[in-house]
Amino acid sequence: MFAGDIRPEGAVVMMVVRSPVAHGAITTIDTDVARSIPGVVAVWTADDVRRDLGQVPHISPRLSETPRADHYLQPVLAIGRVRYVGEPVAIVLATDRYTAEDAAETVFVDIDPLAPVVDPVEPDPCRIFPMGNEVQAFHARFGNAERAFQEAPVVIECRLRIGRHTAIPMETRGLVVDYVSDDQTLIVYGSTKVPHWNRRELARQLQIDPQRIIMKETSIGGGFGVRGEFYPEDFLTAWCALRLRRPVLWGEDRREHFIATNHSREQNHVASIAGDLEGNVLGLRSEFWLDLGAYVRTNGLRVPENTVTWMPGPYDIRNYEGIAHCVITNKTPAATYRAPGGVECTFVRERLMDMLAARVGIDPLELRRKNLISTDQMPYARQTIDAVPAIVLDEGDFHSLFEKVVGRLGVDDVERRRSTGEQVGFGIATFFERSGAGPFERGSVSATAEGAITVRSGASSVGQGLRTMLAQVTGDVFDVSPELITVALLDTTETDAGVGSFGSRSTMMAGAAVREAAMKLIDEARSTAAEMLGVDPDRISVRNGVLSDDSSGRSVDLAAVAQASGPGGTLHAEADFKVTAPIYDFGAHGAVVSVDPETGVPRIERLVVGFDVGKAINPKLVEGQFIGAAVQGVGGALLEELLYDPDGNPLVTSLMDYLMPTASEVPPIETIIDESHPTDHNPLGAKGAGEGGITGIPAAISGAIAHAISDHERVTSFPIHPSSLLEASPLPPIRKETTP
Repeated sequence: MFAGDIRPEGAVVMMVVRSPVAHGAITTIDTDVARSIPGVVAVWTADDVRRDLGQVPHISPRLSETPRADHYLQPVLAIGRVRYVGEPVAIVLATDRYTAEDAAETVFVDIDPLAPVVDPVEPDPCRIFPMGNEVQAFHARFGNAERAFQEAPVVIECRLRIGRHTAIPMETRGLVVDYVSDDQTLIVYGSTKVPHWNRRELARQLQIDPQRIIMKETSIGGGFGVRGEFYPEDFLTAWCALRLRRPVLWGEDRREHFIATNHSREQNHVASIAGDLEGNVLGLRSEFWLDLGAYVRTNGLRVPENTVTWMPGPYDIRNYEGIAHCVITNKTPAATYRAPGGVECTFVRERLMDMLAARVGIDPLELRRKNLISTDQMPYARQTIDAVPAIVLDEGDFHSLFEKVVGRLGVDDVERRRSTGEQVGFGIATFFERSGAGPFERGSVSATAEGAITVRSGASSVGQGLRTMLAQVTGDVFDVSPELITVALLDTTETDAGVGSFGSRSTMMAGAAVREAAMKLIDEARSTAAEMLGVDPDRISVRNGVLSDDSSGRSVDLAAVAQASGPGGTLHAEADFKVTAPIYDFGAHGAVVSVDPETGVPRIERLVVGFDVGKAINPKLVEGQFIGAAVQGVGGALLEELLYDPDGNPLVTSLMDYLMPTASEVPPIETIIDESHPTDHNPLGAKGAGEGGITGIPAAISGAIAHAISDHERVTSFPIHPSSLLEASPLPPIRKETTP
């Protein structure tokens, strides 16, 4: 059931009136015509919100909070100025969608245009905010990069660019807010990813007790990092329902999704690598500019933080220096998208590795073998930014998985084809991913006298197979089929705390919490069963959901134990699973690509996705995650890009403009699910899997294309356009590097 399927009786439809210009001062918002249209219930602007609440709320960051970011937060409706095409400036509520859309078109917003900023690298032509366009600069370093570059016999420096794209879920964002008049409660459907945080943020903005807000999960399918964050519409639908005292529906169309939902990726790097003639990497540098769009949204500055701290990757690089410029522009705000920061830094690092190998005449595979961190170096720790926890690589065999991926690529066959003049090449990328972030997750298990077993958690399903996995984990504890277990959709009245589903954490955190709750319930059931059978609890075993005394052969089923447990006839247990540090998992991706010499069109012939998952609770779900993520990586590498004109107007507002991969562009994807190194960070032995299928795909495809055309220094950005492969286009001069 999608959000669009939920239709409370008496609901009105909300439409958002959005800015048609990228940057300007609002002089007038004329709503008179819209208000006069039959069927229109209300038309409101920021002034109405201010009169009701005393202020227009701004949306707080939930990650990577920094005091400077507070100056760049988005108001729920524009106040005096608009900063991107698509920014909400007014809302229209009507009895049906057609009327609401017609009325919204009559709202006249008079805006005095201001010069927009669309390039985060160029000097500011104007200031979007009083504090300036750069929110913050992260400086990361270890070793002595300056000396390494001075003394290295080989230094390569180049510009590298990652294009702007976003996630495209099947159902665009949608919210339904029901109003319960008896106790003035709001029931919110459609907020998934981090519902407990969203509830707290919504309560803060509405100035009400969080207990008056109930969040209910819907089966939205994929979220991919963009869906489920807190956006202006999350406040507006709830505020309208509270003010009108009736249900409110809102759903964006595809055009709105392109101009209002979070973008991601766009980064411009000036990067360099230092090495010796034997292929040992001596140092790494990167200074880059991240295009944040018009505001800092709920993910804060997590993407640039990840990029700059993860840049050295799984290599034994002893000297590193990175600078991340977090810059505001007049584009749709950007935040996280699957493997945020990981895709970007892996592309930069692996392109430099290939260029170094080509420059010194060493096989790119051998160069990686020389520099990968070995098992005898673990635990391998890096402290790149003082305020950010150290990265600790403490388990796994990077070399072993690397060789498995190489073995699947068919390198010898590629070289044979190249010797005949065919434009074909292979590429490989290695990386690590962070997973299992804390601080906790909550799980509960209930068993009733009717034989029903119900599982709940603080995480929600965003297409990753969460409910299947939780049923398996519980079934293992109870020794029953997962099909006998119901995993309920999240409801904050039933699970009053949780962290959510993001960052490849659901299995590790929610799975471990549910397992702990199930074991607590079984311990309670064992005690009750022992009383019923008149034996010591240690003599009770659990098989097929039945509690038995092995000595006497007498037994009692779980339903009977629940019936005997007390009033209500229900056994219930709840647990929080807590961690103090995330896990870092290793992956290697490989690609074989041929390039048509006449058209420059690349064709991916083979993709190999290898990743260390620790323990796969459900290998088929893991395989599905890897394949789906790899397809998204193909889209980013070759097809998907959100472009703007010099005035800040989006040039991509439909699926006619935004090219997504189809079965024609994606070859069969081979997966290597490495289970040889279960983690001891959680009782399941599981590591993250949701992002391990995408992180190295653009880098591997880029390396394969560069190998195919025998020119590594021509492939310096993605998505890769065929025209760039037909003839070399000189890049602009490299910007002078700055050293912190």
